[in-house]
Amino acid sequence: MTMDYTTFGRTGLQVSRLVLGTGNFGTGWGYGADVDTSRTIFDAYAEAGGNFIDTADVYQFGQSEEIVGNLLQGRREDFVLATKFANGAVPAPNRLVTGNSRKAMVASVEASLKRLKTDRIDLFWVHHPDTATPSEEIVRGLDDLARAGKILYAGLSNFPAWRLAHAAALAELRGAIPIAAAQFEHSLVHRAPEADLFPACHGLGIAPVTWSPLGGGVLSGKYRRGDTGRREGFGGRVFQPENSEVRTTTLDTVLEIAQELGTEPDRVAIAWAMGHGAVPIIGPRTLAQAQSNLGATDITLSAEQLGRLHTASVILDDR
Repeated sequence: MTMDYTTFGRTGLQVSRLVLGTGNFGTGWGYGADVDTSRTIFDAYAEAGGNFIDTADVYQFGQSEEIVGNLLQGRREDFVLATKFANGAVPAPNRLVTGNSRKAMVASVEASLKRLKTDRIDLFWVHHPDTATPSEEIVRGLDDLARAGKILYAGLSNFPAWRLAHAAALAELRGAIPIAAAQFEHSLVHRAPEADLFPACHGLGIAPVTWSPLGGGVLSGKYRRGDTGRREGFGGRVFQPENSEVRTTTLDTVLEIAQELGTEPDRVAIAWAMGHGAVPIIGPRTLAQAQSNLGATDITLSAEQLGRLHTASVILDDR
């Protein structure tokens, strides 16, 4: 496996082309990886040259951050550590520690720092908009955390393009910490961000970080083999079903190209996602999944293969 690195937006960070997402680290949600399995996944990623870890307070109700914090001991400076806030770290959190308010932000970052056993968070994400907190409050809150040394970079996750642009403009006008990155779902079965979020990131110099490059596992082909995975785990959330002619054709094409290349379909789908200027997040639950996902760094798709994937997966309105 050959891990490449890229400059992260308009920052000076040099990050690996794949991010290790740790939503599966822990068993607090009733579906995930135990501590030992999480360690083998983390070590495999590190050995492959990966240096970008993504977690969140809500993942496995805090267990993910705790596991990541333990795994980083003795090698903290080898990684860019990102976490998120907005949902709380317990099943029924107090309303004052959820959402995007400055109070929730401060309470969340302090709790995350303790679980992660670190003195600062390299990239702090607002996990998703709460429909109530104005961008002005979010920008000011993130800037306060940066000035206090709690966070180094700030990002918005799952925000629409217009709110991303608005927050970025506010931060620039006020001399606040810039919005360095945007995180959103993108895959061969979810290409909508190519219409707005990708152009916004490109125009504003914001680093795109994309989640679920396998559509919740559907592009690995495992559900056709009878596996359940995220189709049932996580209550069926963060999963894109094979429920249309376009998606069936897309998966057929991924499987065909994988066979042509003598590789696994998940690697084809992840390699395609890497080709959009984004840093995709992989979220393996087993060591075998991690090793297969990481193999995407060795895949080169030809122009003809890319054309076939585009034709198969393009949304109907664009045909």
